[in-house]
Amino acid sequence: MTQQRADQEHLLAALDAVRDPELDEPITELGFVSSCTVSADGEAQVRLRLPTFFCAPNFAFLMVADAYDLVSAVEGVRRAEVTLLDHFAGDVINAGVAARAGFVAAFDGLAVDELDSLRADFIRKAVLAGTDRVCRPLLAAGRTSADLARMRLGDLPSSIEGERLRARRAELGLPSGDDSPLLIDVRTGQAIGVDALPLHLRKARLTRVSAEANSGVCRGMLRERYATAGLGEEEER
Repeated sequence: MTQQRADQEHLLAALDAVRDPELDEPITELGFVSSCTVSADGEAQVRLRLPTFFCAPNFAFLMVADAYDLVSAVEGVRRAEVTLLDHFAGDVINAGVAARAGFVAAFDGLAVDELDSLRADFIRKAVLAGTDRVCRPLLAAGRTSADLARMRLGDLPSSIEGERLRARRAELGLPSGDDSPLLIDVRTGQAIGVDALPLHLRKARLTRVSAEANSGVCRGMLRERYATAGLGEEEER
C-alpha cells in the first residue's frame, strides 16, 4: 500500500487539536503557528510563537509537546521537529521535547512535577466554561434551575459547544454519555443538586468570562508582537 504524502494541510489539521491549556482554544485559531512545512521525504518542521517572551514555560512546554506528538502521528511524516521561537526558555523546551525527556528532566533542578495535574486542572476549567456556554441559552429560553438539575447531556440541543463539553468531560473520565447529568462536580463527577446549582452556575460563568478575557488579551499582545497572521488563524488582523 502506498503511504500518503503529508502536506501543510495535514499538519495544520493535526495542530488544530493542540490547545492553549489556559484558554482551551486551538493554537491555530490563536495565531501561535508561525510556519509548518513538510519535505517530500516526510521531514516536518513546525515553528510556534507566543504572545510574550515570558509566557509561562509549563504552558509552553505542553503546547510544544502536544504539537510534536500530533504532528509525528500524521500519516506520511517520517520525522517531526517542533520549535518554539522567541521565548526565554525556548532552548530548554525545544531540547526537552525533541529528546522526549518530560518537563522535570528538561528543567532539571527547577521542576518537581510533570504537567499531568496542571493539564487536568485546566480541562476542569474548560468543563466549567463549557457548562456556562450550554446553560446560558437554556436559561434565556425559559428553562429553570430545577430544569437544569434534571437535564441529561442527551437532552441538550445539538451544538458544537455541547460536543466540546462532552469531549472535555471524557478527557477527565467524567460522565459524558447521553444519560449523564448535565451539571456535575468537575472533580467527583457527581450530579449538582438544586441547592448547590446557583453557586455552580456562578463559578461556570466566572470561569468562562475569565478565559474569554484572557483570550482577548493574548490575541492583542500577539498582534503587537508580530506583524503577520499565524497559519490557520481565522481572526482578521
